[in-house]
Amino acid sequence: MHSTQTRLRHGTLTACAAALALLAAGCSKASAEAQAGGCRDDGQWSGREQAAWLRTAVAFRGTADGAGPSYEDATVVLRAQHTGDVRMLCQPLDVHVEFWTLSARTKETETETETGTGTETETSSVMRYGLSADGSRTRTVGFPRGLPAGQDGICTRVLVAAYAGAPLSDRELPWMTRDLAIARDMDVRFGTDRIGAHRLLPPQDPTACTTDRPTADPSPTRSTTWDIYHP
Repeated sequence: MHSTQTRLRHGTLTACAAALALLAAGCSKASAEAQAGGCRDDGQWSGREQAAWLRTAVAFRGTADGAGPSYEDATVVLRAQHTGDVRMLCQPLDVHVEFWTLSARTKETETETETGTGTETETSSVMRYGLSADGSRTRTVGFPRGLPAGQDGICTRVLVAAYAGAPLSDRELPWMTRDLAIARDMDVRFGTDRIGAHRLLPPQDPTACTTDRPTADPSPTRSTTWDIYHP
């Protein structure tokens, strides 16, 4: 009797072990299939990783020159992913497309021995547009109408950037590493690593940005800043 019960227990344990093995194999296969064909896990991505993903999706259209009076046909496009890992993100990224005007302003400097003048770049946010992106479809953001071109011969240019996460703080705002008149994209720096892409546009009034231009006394300007959020 004892021998019969032992054999029954052994048979039951063997059957359970076999069932668990089959279940584990099935779960492993299902997990692999989900990873290959499901969404892309971005829940633990750093700001740098979010920027790297965003960089492959952003394109600037209609910004090759400053001929347009207001860049009315220019757009920032967040394309659906079509290269590399094309799976949509499991958690859509909060993305901002922001526009600034950069103006070269006269700055007086005074030391113990002499007084002189120089220039500094004044940055003013014109528009910030919020949206979400997961790589599943293309999103297009048009440039704001009537971008300021500057006053009184002041060299003024437009900067546009796409970045992930919250709006930029004061310490993350852009600055220039060389004279605004001759600066290029590579001369723009941000105090953060979450910028996906940026573009410094040519001046709409090139004569105001010639390197031998006379220094103009700036007139007071008005800046309009507004947010638009489209989830």
